[in-house]
Amino acid sequence: MRPHFDLPARLALFPLDGAVLMPRSRLPLHIFEPRYLQLLDDTLKTEHRMIGLIQPEGDGLAAIGTAGRVIAFSETDDGRMMISLRAISRFRLTEIHEGFAPYVQGSPDWSSFHHDMKGAERDSGLDRSVLLALLQRYMEQHELSTDWEAAERAEDETLINSLSMMLPFSSGDKQALLESPHLSDRRELLQGLIEFALHGGDDQEERLQ
Repeated sequence: MRPHFDLPARLALFPLDGAVLMPRSRLPLHIFEPRYLQLLDDTLKTEHRMIGLIQPEGDGLAAIGTAGRVIAFSETDDGRMMISLRAISRFRLTEIHEGFAPYVQGSPDWSSFHHDMKGAERDSGLDRSVLLALLQRYMEQHELSTDWEAAERAEDETLINSLSMMLPFSSGDKQALLESPHLSDRRELLQGLIEFALHGGDDQEERLQ
């Protein structure tokens, strides 16, 4: 659903390596650096309450990030803030602004991601039994665990987006998953990454370094 507020022309940016926010997903974050505590304080004063989550890339920032709306926050005893972001839309970063604020701001281009603000996508090509079988092997290989009953019940988009955000892929792989235009593209890439890892891709890369 389209939000009741206008998408901003300037967005406070929160660079975070290895973290991506998929369309219509939610992400919990701990904020403790003073500059990002200031970012949160300033964001909560706006109508849109949106933060641009984006990965660092080289000496700069990735081309595409996701604007998430702060939907919950609480303060811990040691002064950290625990927040929950709900994805509103991905954006393409067109310009970076460094001014008086202690954090970076950017100009987002929303034009390529109108479908992010529509209803959940379905993936007609998803074979859930194949994906979950791959996932089980991957989890065993990496000594991870998951709630298999929840995975069986989850909607297509919830399952694929959750795995894309939570599995321990590289920052570059997570960025590629984020930039996948549609759910079916993301699922194909996700399965490819899992299969690559199962066939020793991680070990091969380590030996080549």
